[in-house]
Amino acid sequence: MTVVIDSSFDPVPSLNRSVDVAVADAAAVEAAPARACFVPAEGELPTCDCLAGQTRDALAAAGFTGAKNQTLVLPGAQLRVLVGTGAGLATSADLRDAVAAFTRAAREAAHLAIDLAAVVSEKISARDAALAATEGALLARYRFESLKGESKHVGLESLTLGVAEGDRAAAQEGVDRAIVLARAAAISRDLGNTPPRHLTAEKFAELAAKLGPEYGLEVEIFDRDALVELGTGGLLGVNAGSTDEPRMIKLRYVPEGANDATPHLALIGKGIMFDSGGISLKPANSMGSMKLDMMGAGSVFAAMLTLRELGVQSAVTGWLMCTDNMLSGTATKIGDVLTMRGGKTVEVKNSDAEGRLVMADGLVLATEEERRPDAIVDIATLTGNAMAALGLGTAATLANNDDVAAQLKAAAEATDERVWPLPLDHRYRDQLKSNVADLSNIGGPYGGAILAALFLNEFVADFPWGHLDIAPTMEVERDDLWRTAGSTGFGARLLAQLADDFVAPQAADDAQGA
Repeated sequence: MTVVIDSSFDPVPSLNRSVDVAVADAAAVEAAPARACFVPAEGELPTCDCLAGQTRDALAAAGFTGAKNQTLVLPGAQLRVLVGTGAGLATSADLRDAVAAFTRAAREAAHLAIDLAAVVSEKISARDAALAATEGALLARYRFESLKGESKHVGLESLTLGVAEGDRAAAQEGVDRAIVLARAAAISRDLGNTPPRHLTAEKFAELAAKLGPEYGLEVEIFDRDALVELGTGGLLGVNAGSTDEPRMIKLRYVPEGANDATPHLALIGKGIMFDSGGISLKPANSMGSMKLDMMGAGSVFAAMLTLRELGVQSAVTGWLMCTDNMLSGTATKIGDVLTMRGGKTVEVKNSDAEGRLVMADGLVLATEEERRPDAIVDIATLTGNAMAALGLGTAATLANNDDVAAQLKAAAEATDERVWPLPLDHRYRDQLKSNVADLSNIGGPYGGAILAALFLNEFVADFPWGHLDIAPTMEVERDDLWRTAGSTGFGARLLAQLADDFVAPQAADDAQGA
C-alpha cells in the first residue's frame, strides 16, 4: 500500500514565523492595542493607567485577587489585562509565567505590550527581564496547525517591551537571545508534533541536510548500508521490524578560531520516530504519544541550530539516532542478541526498551571521535519509571561526573526546564546481567530509570557523562502557561544553554553514585 504525503508539508513551520520584538519607552507601551499590568496579591495597587479608579475591593468583586498568574481582562477600547503575581515577581521564571498568562488571556490580539520598567530590579536585570518576557510571549502563542484546513488562531505579530532608557541596550541583548532560544523550542515542538508518516528517519535526515549548513553545521548522514559497516547493532536491531530505513545524523559545530584547547561537547539524541513497542507491543492507551519518542533527537537538532547565533565558543558534535520501532515478521525477537558498536553484546528481553539500544551505539561513536569530547550528554524520552518517580513536570538526570551534573542543573535553572537528580546506583548493576550476552537491556521491575542509565553508562568508557530522561516532560495535554498543548520542546533551550556555558569537566567520578 502506498500512502501519499503532501509534498508541500513543512515539518518546521516555526522557521517561517517572525515576530517584531521592540524595546521602547513607556509611551509606546501605553499606546499599544493590548498591554499587561502586573498586580501583586497584597499591598498598594501599582501605579498604572490600567488601574485608574480601581480598588482592591472592586477587583475582588470581579473575581480578581492578584493570585499568581490569575488574569482579568478589563473592558475598554484598548485591551488591558491584569496579571496576578502573588507575592511578586522574584525570578525570571516568575516573569516568564506571568507574560505567558497575559499572552493567553489576550489570545485574540496580534500586538502586545508590557512595561518592564517596574519589573527590573536587583532580582531581575533588564537583560533577564526582556529575555523571560520575550520567551513567555513567543512560546505561549505557539501553535502547530500546519495540517488544519482552517484555523482561528491569531499569530503574534509584535511585542513591545517598555524599559528605562539606560536599560535598553541590555534589554535588547535579552530579546535577541530569547528569539533564538524560543525558536529552538518551537522547532523542537514542531518536530514532535509532526505525524510519524510525515517525519520518518529518512525525512528527518533530509531536513537536517538542508537546514544544518544554513546554521553553520557540518552534516553527515549514515544510511542503512553505512550503519551496517559501522556495526551499529542497536540501531539496526530496533529498525529490523520496519519498512522505513534508519538514519544516523551527525551534526558538527566548530566555533570560529577553534584550536586544540577548545572545549568539545558531544550530544546524543534518541530519535525513535514512532514507538509501537515492537514484539513487546505497547497497550493502546500508551501508543498515542509515541510520535514524540524522537524528542531527544529533536531537542539536540534544534539546540544545535542556535549555536552560531548564540556565539557558542565550544565545539559541539551531535548524534541523532533515528528509526521507528515496529512490529512485523522481521522484528527483533525477545531473546535475540544484538552486537553493539564497540563489540558488547546485548540480550533483548524487552523490545520496548529500545531507546537505550540506539543510544548505546551513539555513545560509543562519540567516545571514538578523533577529537575526544570533554563530556558526553545524552537526552531521551527513555522510561515510564522517570514519570512515576517525578511526575509530569520534571525530567530525571543521572551522571558519572559532578561537574557535568552541576552544569546540567545550572542550564535547567536558567531555562526553567526543571530537572531532578537520581542516583547512578551501581549496586543495581547485577540486574542487567544476561546468561547469554554481556548485558540484558532491562533489569528488575523497580528503579527502571536508574537501570536504564546504568545500561547507558556501560557504553561511555571513562568519559564524563550525563543523561537526561525527558519522558516526564515531553508533552502537556493542555495549554499550561508558556507550554502549549502537545510537544513541549523540552531540552532544546536547556541544551543550547548548556553548550553556551560549557566548561570541560574533570575526569569521571561516578557522581550521584553509591
